[in-house]
Amino acid sequence: MTVESTAARKPRRSGAKRTSAKRRTADQPELVQLLTPEGERVEHPEYSLDPTPDELRAMYRDMVLTRRFDGEATTLQRQGELGLWASLLGQEAAQIGSGRALQDDDYVFPTYREHGVAWCRGVDPVNLLGMFRGVNHGGWDPNSNNFHLYTIVIGSQTLHATGYAMGVAKDGADSAVLAYFGDGASSQGDVAEAFTFAAVYNAPVVFFCQNNQWAISEPTERQTRVPLYQRAQGYGFPGVRVDGNDVLACLAVTKAALERARTGQGPMLIEAFTYRMGAHTTSDDPTRYRRAEERELWETKDPISRLRTYMTAQGLADDAFFADLEKESDALAKRVRDSVRAMPDPDDMALFEHIYADGHPLVDEERAQFAEYQASFVSAEEGN
Repeated sequence: MTVESTAARKPRRSGAKRTSAKRRTADQPELVQLLTPEGERVEHPEYSLDPTPDELRAMYRDMVLTRRFDGEATTLQRQGELGLWASLLGQEAAQIGSGRALQDDDYVFPTYREHGVAWCRGVDPVNLLGMFRGVNHGGWDPNSNNFHLYTIVIGSQTLHATGYAMGVAKDGADSAVLAYFGDGASSQGDVAEAFTFAAVYNAPVVFFCQNNQWAISEPTERQTRVPLYQRAQGYGFPGVRVDGNDVLACLAVTKAALERARTGQGPMLIEAFTYRMGAHTTSDDPTRYRRAEERELWETKDPISRLRTYMTAQGLADDAFFADLEKESDALAKRVRDSVRAMPDPDDMALFEHIYADGHPLVDEERAQFAEYQASFVSAEEGN
């Protein structure tokens, strides 16, 4: 693919119907698209997809339920039930599309925002919340779902994924590995090292970058001089940019990349060009560094709305389908709320355990100081 200038974070509005999905503007590189923001189906010469009506409805259901769960988690954090939450609002298509491209024996290495991919891998949404409540370090067995634990350290999971993929290749397995990271993580040395090892060892790994255009408060153009997918060329493997708000394109491109990896053709980089509609996490205030007009523009590209428009226009979903899905969404939200509120409060002293095998005087001192500090709140309440 070719580029006319460096990456920009303000894609233009879509225009009239197109017969080709290879789209480019004066300040944007090409990207793979199969469903326009207006809900029009288009074709691409390299990536084709012919989903059945059932598959389309299933992906729509995945995105709706993932968004509802994500919204409930944000609300629970605001109510004091979770310590933190990283919302995926606006990135549902990138995650559901790529997640549904996986085979059962493929392995996923996520960051901390891949709630939609976790859904696709069969991880109970409630299990995702234990870590954010502070009651566990990840509430699922990675090997049960081939979905690794969430990784908070930025970019490190790409190295884990590459090492695992190298092992897969040595074992002679025909499975692939999918590693997720964000545009901010692309600036980390771990990602560069992962690219190097993956290329040299021809590892069966696909790197999936969700470029939501903001590494907390830092825009992408302050991190790179070229579109992120072009970095793959310097390491000797292909890269492609896909419309990250187009679930069909994300599915088609990721399926092709994973199949390429499984058949011994090595790594590939996918840049899903999307947008983080909300805050980086619930401790962030995006209004301090983003304009409202920017979000308003991206609301016209909403991944759920465009698929609903397409299905409705094609007669692939009726009012009963959407009504039933709304009921299912409400039931999921209630189960999440009830389950989280039934979780125990975090053990305040647990952070001092298992630091040293035989204990340490400094840790003992810190534990005593923290216990005294916690007790001061109880004394103050009793005094009132």
